[in-house]
Amino acid sequence: MPDSTLLPELIALSASRSPDSPALTYGGNTLSYAELDRLQRQFRNGLLALGLERGERVAVYLEKRFETVVTSFGATAAGGVFVPLNPLLKPDQVAYILRDCNVRVLVTSPERLALLAPVLPACHDLRQVVVTEGKTDLSAPHPIAFEGWTDVLASPEAPGHRVIDTDMAAILYTSGSTGKPKGVVLSHRNMVAGAKSVASYLDNRPADTLLAALPLSFDAGFSQLTTAFHVGARVVLLNYLLPRDVLKALEREKVTGLTAVPPLYIQLSQLEWPTTITEHLRYFANTGGRMPRETLAALRSRLPRSQPFLMYGLTEAFRSTFLPPEEVDRRPDSIGKAIPNAEILVLREDGSPCAANEPGELVHRGALVGMGYWNDPEKTAERYKPLPAHAPGREPGLVLPEIAVFSGDTVRCDEEGFLYFIGRRDEMMKTSGYRVSPTEVEEILYATKLVGECVAFGVDHPSLGQAIQVIATPPPEGTADSATLLAECRQRMPAYMVPAGIEFRAGPLPRNPNGKIDRKTLSSEWIAAHDQ
Repeated sequence: MPDSTLLPELIALSASRSPDSPALTYGGNTLSYAELDRLQRQFRNGLLALGLERGERVAVYLEKRFETVVTSFGATAAGGVFVPLNPLLKPDQVAYILRDCNVRVLVTSPERLALLAPVLPACHDLRQVVVTEGKTDLSAPHPIAFEGWTDVLASPEAPGHRVIDTDMAAILYTSGSTGKPKGVVLSHRNMVAGAKSVASYLDNRPADTLLAALPLSFDAGFSQLTTAFHVGARVVLLNYLLPRDVLKALEREKVTGLTAVPPLYIQLSQLEWPTTITEHLRYFANTGGRMPRETLAALRSRLPRSQPFLMYGLTEAFRSTFLPPEEVDRRPDSIGKAIPNAEILVLREDGSPCAANEPGELVHRGALVGMGYWNDPEKTAERYKPLPAHAPGREPGLVLPEIAVFSGDTVRCDEEGFLYFIGRRDEMMKTSGYRVSPTEVEEILYATKLVGECVAFGVDHPSLGQAIQVIATPPPEGTADSATLLAECRQRMPAYMVPAGIEFRAGPLPRNPNGKIDRKTLSSEWIAAHDQ
């Protein structure tokens, strides 16, 4: 039987091997692989009937549900590119992404469409909106056609576009250091190679049930789908409100594999676990930041039969390292070694390899290296760079350059080849598993007109990883009002982006030599004052 090379083949090949096996569970209903494959082909035909051209973008703005998965895989089957939008994003943030990558088709629900109505007229490339229930017409002033989900699925079979594994498959948006989200472009090869690699070291198998607790707009969240579909396992889609909902799902669905971020694990570790979970949960995996030792210890005490996998990844290369369970006790602070079919280098500024335990930049090479940032040549050139000719794995006779991801993270590698995270080189904040740009927070604060000047930065937090702290000056024609400002933030920002604290002071705020507000000095002073 042939191997998967394109993303939709992950489903199609599992359907051909075991058509009646469960593939996807949501809300008490389960689709078999044959049913899921049929739906992705029907949606493919529907997109082609709508006139989707090769490489055009199809966005999905939904919570985790069947339509979200069908859209993602069906879009690539049609030769398009799927763009998963975090359901926590506000309308203005959604509109920015729709414009930035010139989305042609949007799939959403009637409720979410109503929220987007004021911003859709600015999305000039949007031509069709597929609505999950019924057909909605907002009488938009520009040529948007509104289609019902069932109508799209009823389209006849149509010849598709030529697709190869180096074609674009997805654009995943992550916070950018310049304030606006940036789209990481991934190919079919990136995503399929990632699925195979992760499934191999997690030892995923057809009998597995994986819980999709993370957003599907996350690389690690979407990876639950690809790894499961690669081996023919089942995925349970979960939109949870409380951490206890995760425990209930683990117990009810007899989940064998859980991947989550430290803030969720911290919350879960503080709950009483049903004793039956450890009987079937084969592993739990951490990504999106370092898991506190006490949290890891608490989880292992509750799950004595479950293997812990500590992982490190970046959207630009999908996944980079993992620490095998047998090494957790010996080196719990390590991010492990390279995943299968990847090589991780630790390089100096001049591109030469670092010595053992010498800090350097983590550089990822291999099949998982993405295609760059969408429509952002400057940022792409900063992160996606040719490997130096003398880098490990490069021979002098190779003429064409090899592009690797330069992560911006400082790490060290010990004598045995295990890696340890030291810190980030840029100002990005990592909170609740999300990467958040300080300038994106600041832009929204300025838009409220409730501040004169402001600066945002991350401070260590026991459960969030980092909390977002803001220092601001009062508005020119008003007074400082932290409560009103926080209320506005909650209206304009996803919950994970809302500052944990706002401190007003008289202005102007200090500047660095370039004339910019000195974020580094302000954050250092704030941390020093509050550590006492």
